[in-house]
Amino acid sequence: MLNIGVLVSGGGTNLQALIDAQNSGILKSGKIVTVVSNKEGVYALERAEKAGIDHKVITKKSCSGDSLAFNKAICDYMQEKQVDIIVLAGFLAILEGELLENYKDKIINIHPSLIPSFCGDGFYGLKVHQAALDYGVKVTGATVHFVNEITDGGRIILQKAVAIQDGDTAEILQKRVMEEAEWKILPQAVELVCSGQIK
Repeated sequence: MLNIGVLVSGGGTNLQALIDAQNSGILKSGKIVTVVSNKEGVYALERAEKAGIDHKVITKKSCSGDSLAFNKAICDYMQEKQVDIIVLAGFLAILEGELLENYKDKIINIHPSLIPSFCGDGFYGLKVHQAALDYGVKVTGATVHFVNEITDGGRIILQKAVAIQDGDTAEILQKRVMEEAEWKILPQAVELVCSGQIK
C-alpha cells in the first residue's frame, strides 16, 4: 500500500472525495497519510482533522516568500512522512525545484476542463468555467493528469465529459463538473496509479 500526501488550498471537496473513496474501498491501494495546506484556516484542514488524518500548514511566507524554499519545505515534509504519491486537490501554487525532481511522475492533479482546452497559466477555479462559457463550447469536464514543469502539461490519466446546459453560470457549471466528473475520476485515477496499473 502506497502512502498518499494531499496538497490543498481551500475547501477540500476533492480531498473529501478521496477520503470517501478510501472509506468505501474504491481507493484501496493507497492510504492518505497527510494533508498539507499552503493557507491557514482552510476548511480542507478541518476535513483532515475529522477523518483523523495528520495535517500541516506550509506557507510561502514562512519560507521568506521564496518559491524554491517553499517547494523544498513541502518536499522535505513529504519525505519525512514517507509519502509515495502526491495528489493536488485544489492546490493553488506552482510546483518546481526539488519537489518536482524528487516526485517525478508521482504527482497527480485534477483540472476542471478537458485538457488541452482551458488550461495552463491563469486557468484555475471559476476562471476555467467562465472561459468555457464565454467560448460557447457545449461540453466541458475534468482531467486528472501527472504534474510536470508545464502548468497542466503532464500526461493525462483520466478524463470525463460534462454537458454544458442553457442558463449555466460559472458557479453552476463548477458544481456540476465537481459532482459529475472531479469527485469520480480523481479517486479512480489515484487508485490506478497506486495499484501500478498506470506507471
